[in-house]
Amino acid sequence: MSEISREQLSLKRRVVEAGLWTIGGYALGQLVRLASNLLMTRLLLPEMFGVVTLAYLVMTGLTLLSDVGLVQNIVQSERGGDPRFLNTAWILQIVRGILLWIAAVGVAALIAAADYLGLVPAGTVYADSRLPYVIAILASTAVFTGLRSTKFYEAYRDLAFGRVTLLGIAGQAAGLVCMLAWASVDRSIWALVAGGICSTVTQTILSHAWLGGTPNRWEWDRSASAEIFRFGRWIFASSILGFLASNADRLLLGSMVDATVLGIYVIAFLLFSSVEQILARIIQSVGFPALSEIVRERKGLKAVYYRLHTVIAGSSYASAGFLMMSGQALVDILYDRRYAQAGWMLEALAIGLVSVPSQIAVQCYMALGASGLTAIVAGVRLLVLLILLPVGFNYWGLPGALAGIVLSYLSAVPTTILISRRYDLLDARKELSVLPAILLGMLAGKLLTLAIGSLLP
Repeated sequence: MSEISREQLSLKRRVVEAGLWTIGGYALGQLVRLASNLLMTRLLLPEMFGVVTLAYLVMTGLTLLSDVGLVQNIVQSERGGDPRFLNTAWILQIVRGILLWIAAVGVAALIAAADYLGLVPAGTVYADSRLPYVIAILASTAVFTGLRSTKFYEAYRDLAFGRVTLLGIAGQAAGLVCMLAWASVDRSIWALVAGGICSTVTQTILSHAWLGGTPNRWEWDRSASAEIFRFGRWIFASSILGFLASNADRLLLGSMVDATVLGIYVIAFLLFSSVEQILARIIQSVGFPALSEIVRERKGLKAVYYRLHTVIAGSSYASAGFLMMSGQALVDILYDRRYAQAGWMLEALAIGLVSVPSQIAVQCYMALGASGLTAIVAGVRLLVLLILLPVGFNYWGLPGALAGIVLSYLSAVPTTILISRRYDLLDARKELSVLPAILLGMLAGKLLTLAIGSLLP
């Protein structure tokens, strides 16, 4: 076997192993999260979860709105294994963590001031006196995350997901133990906060002590920082646009429908996103490092791209067809009659899964160093959503709004096709060859619908 064949086999094996670790880790993480939720909901009051959830949303928003693509830089750059490059990225990460903490404390202060001045509606979560303190203390996780070793990102670059996955599970388990220990003494909201901080600290410590790779030390390289900011400025833009595009549907619908209808839509969206997110995680965590390695070694990018595309497209198309035919039946058997409308909403949203393979193209652009193109794809999707959702609702009500949301997902398909043609990454025959998976999914969905129909009264 030639040296190139051995290298390709090694990459294929690492991709398969990384994919299995990603799926297994996601499933195990969901089980730990479910166990944590079931245990803590029996120990604490419901409003505590509402306050902490809002605090986490603040932190998530600030994190995404300050993303400069350090992970993508390390994975994509030819200097991603250079200790000076890694240490420069580590210093930038620490500084970003401190700035995030300061920003979060500032947001907490603004919420407290607005409540004191009577600007916050009474009886809402924002008026809860605990919220500013929870945000300010939970913000310390940004500092601890900033201290996390770049060994974590080296593992992604090398598709060595075993220890990284176990590290994440260990962090979740440590957080759960901490929450239970705190709640056994004090059944307050601080049990949830302590669990979050403990989980982050555990992962940071293990990233230095347990993962293999380059140990971090205080070292600055000017050329490395210039490369990071040059590549990262577009990641920053695409993160903002992506954050808005991913959340604008609920924000806009919240101003058009009542809380009941929005709540039902959220149920449909959660079922839809449970499929979309696992596929997206595989694309980002496995596909991007693999494609970046191919680009660095100047091998056949298009061939590897379509090997990955075939697997992801087949899965997403089959899932789309399946949910398009069985969404109503699944909702009927999982939820009571109050949530029945979520069925047709899920069947409509399922069409959006057809756009998932376009995310592989986006990761390919980043692997080629063209990070600006990711902002274009995200920007087009946001623009389509902002125009078509309100227009659809105005003329056709809720079904029209759902059509606008689905079309915003599908807008990524023609956008990435046009861009991929420029980079000679498009093969129409291979794109079309996977489409029959939709029909197979629809057949499976119809069979499940008939089976569920025979069980329901």
